[in-house]
Amino acid sequence: MRPAPSVISTYELERRSKRANREAKAMLRREKLLPDIIALQRVITTLLLVIVVLLSVVTFGWLIGVIVAVVVALEYGVIAKWPALGRLSLKWYESVEPSLLRFVEKFHPAFVFIRSTPMHSVDTYHRFDSREELQRLVDASGDILSDDERKLIVHSLGFRDQRVDSVMTPKSMMDTIKKGEFLGPLVLSELHDTGHSRLPVIGSDIDHVVGILHLKDMLSLDIKNSVTAEKAMEPKVYYIKEDQSLEHALAAFLRTHHHLFIVINSSRETVGLLTLEDTIEALIGRKIIDEDDNHENLREIAEQNPHHNNSPEKHTDV
Repeated sequence: MRPAPSVISTYELERRSKRANREAKAMLRREKLLPDIIALQRVITTLLLVIVVLLSVVTFGWLIGVIVAVVVALEYGVIAKWPALGRLSLKWYESVEPSLLRFVEKFHPAFVFIRSTPMHSVDTYHRFDSREELQRLVDASGDILSDDERKLIVHSLGFRDQRVDSVMTPKSMMDTIKKGEFLGPLVLSELHDTGHSRLPVIGSDIDHVVGILHLKDMLSLDIKNSVTAEKAMEPKVYYIKEDQSLEHALAAFLRTHHHLFIVINSSRETVGLLTLEDTIEALIGRKIIDEDDNHENLREIAEQNPHHNNSPEKHTDV
């Protein structure tokens, strides 16, 4: 029979006890008295083994009695591991544990002399050797955590392993403006209809991003004196590689105080764009509602190929 410690840490039991949780108080009391019960169990086991030795010697004589006593001492541990016997003894112990707890509590000072080996606290085993193990515990937390809390923890644990290309807006869904485009009333209206607050400004093609146009700055633009996108844009452009981690991207956003990165491949070709909003959504595990967003999921839209890229009438995918 092996009395098992509580699976709840002592810290948590004390926290719940302070909130007048009766069950937690009872479990905390049991945790404090459990070492004394283990000590009592060892004393009883030792006394029983001594009695077996004495009875063996008296019954069979010194030689055979000692042999029988040694065999019993050696096989005792093996017999005790029998599953059926273990279940039976545990059931019996659970029925008498309340009485034992009262007994050891009453004579608690006396157990200082027999408590030779302290019982290891369950807190020692409350450790995690991998993020997967911690995630498994979160998944099995039941109603302790809300759905939002569980989602936040799980996504936070996997955040470091996610790559930029897993959450970026792909090139096929990027809205851009050429640097020579005049920002007249019609163009400004079209730009605002895209629902984006920032747009990449390109040179000869999308693989040559030369700046970022902030559409909110266009509200104060004098439409009578139209200027080109090149003159109104912010010339500072930040690039990030598609195989970088989101953890690296978030650190870069915080370091640069920029909200949009152009995503490139190993050949420095544009493959998409990454926003601070994309990164935070991946971290917290839920969509940030933006009243300016026109699409729920740009990646799903991109998979439908709304721009009909490389789709001539007689095309074939191999």
